[in-house]
Amino acid sequence: MNLNQIQNVYFIGIGGIGMSALARYFKNIGKKVSGYDKTPSMLTNELIESGIDIHFEDNIGLIPDDYFVENTLVVITPAVPRTHSEWNYFLERQYEVKKRAEVLGIITKDTFCFAVAGTHGKTTTSSILGHVLYESGADVTAFVGGIVENYNSNLIGNGKTITVVEADEFDRSFLHLHPNIACVTSMDADHLDIYGTSDAIEASFLEFATKIENKRNLFITKELWIEGVQCAINEEAPYKAFNVRIENGSYVFDVQTPSEIIKDLHFGLPGKHNLMNALMAIAMAGTFGIATDKIAKAIASFNGIRRRFSYQIKSENLVYIDDYAHHPTEINAVHQAVRELYPNRKVLAVFQPHLFSRTRDFADGFAQSLSAFDEVFLMDIYPARELPMEGITSDWLMDKMTNKNKRIVAKEDLLASIKASDAPIIVTIGAGDIGEMVPSIKKMLNENI
Repeated sequence: MNLNQIQNVYFIGIGGIGMSALARYFKNIGKKVSGYDKTPSMLTNELIESGIDIHFEDNIGLIPDDYFVENTLVVITPAVPRTHSEWNYFLERQYEVKKRAEVLGIITKDTFCFAVAGTHGKTTTSSILGHVLYESGADVTAFVGGIVENYNSNLIGNGKTITVVEADEFDRSFLHLHPNIACVTSMDADHLDIYGTSDAIEASFLEFATKIENKRNLFITKELWIEGVQCAINEEAPYKAFNVRIENGSYVFDVQTPSEIIKDLHFGLPGKHNLMNALMAIAMAGTFGIATDKIAKAIASFNGIRRRFSYQIKSENLVYIDDYAHHPTEINAVHQAVRELYPNRKVLAVFQPHLFSRTRDFADGFAQSLSAFDEVFLMDIYPARELPMEGITSDWLMDKMTNKNKRIVAKEDLLASIKASDAPIIVTIGAGDIGEMVPSIKKMLNENI
């Protein structure tokens, strides 16, 4: 497929974080872009403001008249059901219809591609790496699964020769990519609705790893058994972060590489998991040939990602943090970071489970990770692409929690419930539409400080 012959790109599910990055990319290179999504959101609002036409009704009459077979690429997300009338309209007329991952594969095939894989840490690591490369003057475009605060976008740069992508394991999407340098941050069980078993997930990651022929260009954590260059914190490894301390709320640390020691790096994102993400990005950028002083400067200026331990309020008496965490390992990482920064202070966690299947598959892990907080508000499960499953409810999950200070809170009661809590540290957690409530929660809390 030749993208140069394409004049129009139509997205079905344009409001997804990965889809919207592609939409921005195609608009930036001069294509006419439009699409459908089920519901309006902050992301769709931003796309509309940038000049992209979006509608929210599955209606073939709303497809632009000049989107012909010979000049249009249609991009779909796996979340769209096969009964979708617009999707079927394009299929029946033999349009070029591609999954997002396939399009990323086409875009990156003729570039020097950095791919960031892992069940956790992809977005943060790829954002840091994209920022480092861009700030260092590289001809890069980074497709990111979150809104990077430095750019207020999920697209960094507009380069033609270098790409950074998240290698998404969902639906084995990352097997479409053509990486030159890659990392694997983790291989925890997830997406069991797709894979069935953790062994199947690991096999898929192993297949991804074979895409990197020179294993000196594949970076892994010490916990992983695939072949690659190990990265570690306070443990011996070819790339090691050590002498880690906290100064003025930020990490300061040294890095041992195979060839040098980089002293006194400053990095503002809390949590040991984010320190590992930064180390992976440092290793990849250094291997590519980015100068040490440029890496250090960019790491220090990275401001984080929307909904990744994102401070909404940070005052002496009240802290409000929002995070996208939707897996027990990610919730544990949020808890570790909060306790490190705010020891001996009461923490309220508001959690919206994402997917019935994930809640079912990791219920015990969710119960254990949530029970570590001082107070927990549990919202109803956000279904996303799924139908309800008998017996899988937030009440069922709450019964598994050992924390006694817990309760179910309906969406319409959430603001009042948070207002009534005496916790000085509040964390909202989840990958569903709880993110859309963050502005109203922040406004309410600010009014009551």
